[in-house]
Amino acid sequence: MSGDAPPGSESLATQRTLVVSALRYIQKFSGTRAVIKYGGAAMVDPELKRSFAQDVVLLQAAGLRPILVHGGGPEITKTLERLGHKSEFSDGQRITRADDMRVVEMVLTGKVNTEIVGLINTLGGTAMGLSGKDGRLLLARKQPPRPGKPDLGFVGEIESVNAGVVEMCLEKGYIPVISPVGMGADGASYNINADVAAAEIAVAVRAKKLIFLTDVAGILDEQGQLISELGAAELRGRLQEGKAVKGGMQVKAQAVLRALEGGTEAVHIVDGRAVHSVVVELFTEKGVGTLVTND
Repeated sequence: MSGDAPPGSESLATQRTLVVSALRYIQKFSGTRAVIKYGGAAMVDPELKRSFAQDVVLLQAAGLRPILVHGGGPEITKTLERLGHKSEFSDGQRITRADDMRVVEMVLTGKVNTEIVGLINTLGGTAMGLSGKDGRLLLARKQPPRPGKPDLGFVGEIESVNAGVVEMCLEKGYIPVISPVGMGADGASYNINADVAAAEIAVAVRAKKLIFLTDVAGILDEQGQLISELGAAELRGRLQEGKAVKGGMQVKAQAVLRALEGGTEAVHIVDGRAVHSVVVELFTEKGVGTLVTND
């Protein structure tokens, strides 16, 4: 008899290793609060939308407590253009005029949020949609003018997060799905960058993990290669020196640092263009994106 392993045994061994590894991570993360910022291509492509919703349902079934904060930039731009409004950006942030703000709120809260909630619930999850205005979840004020930069209009910065609203959802077994529209003291609505909102919410609810879905593989070095893991100090240095951290990634990097400074243990930047990227990042040894931790 030959001593060779039977056909397929190597593949089976690999599968067993993956399953055991995944179960170990599931046990480790059970009960963990994870804020996920959902945006980019993952919100546009039908297959990626379904894949992401399935990931969220699996995370909840595995005992994690996911909290979603979503963007909606492409849908907002498309709707504004259809209405004859021009979209302008400064340092990755949308310049939001008064007329634009009404459209932003309609799209984020009235369309995108309800679609995400509906898809998660259809696939067996228990999601609940929230606006930052619900229960005074996100109190905001107008972002002050920046030297040499255009006025961003009704773009807000967060003054406070009412964590009790999120706690109430989690206690009842719901996945909170949050539209980043903030409320001013005078009742005005403010467009809040979803990356910024996700970081502030992660700090407020004492989330151990914060996950950003992006349209790139993660944080890249000067040669365009993925950096699989780095510390907060190195990221801060790269941000200050402009090393491959520009545009929308600049805002994201600042949000990463804010979350880590506020007590979040780990931040993952994941390629949302790959199916099931959230589950692969969390439940496998190598992951698929960039992991940022405190030094």
